[in-house]
Amino acid sequence: MAKTKKKRPEPIYDHDEMKRRATAAWFRGGNQDQPSWDDSGVETNNGMHYVVLRNVKGVLAVYRIRNDEILKRLKRWPEEVE
Repeated sequence: MAKTKKKRPEPIYDHDEMKRRATAAWFRGGNQDQPSWDDSGVETNNGMHYVVLRNVKGVLAVYRIRNDEILKRLKRWPEEVE
């Protein structure tokens, strides 16, 4: 009998909390540009979840949400989040 791999349910993130944490990390890094709250958000690409900080200039930073809900800033991010 072949085992079927169970699909894990999609995690539910508090989008406002993730944006707040990413914005705090952005400013702790010494950055001065102000992210736009309305343009920034949580996005999913290929099963991975990201917080994308944007303003009128474009994408400021992308943070991957790890399984333990820790944010990891990416130096290079998928084109799909642009």
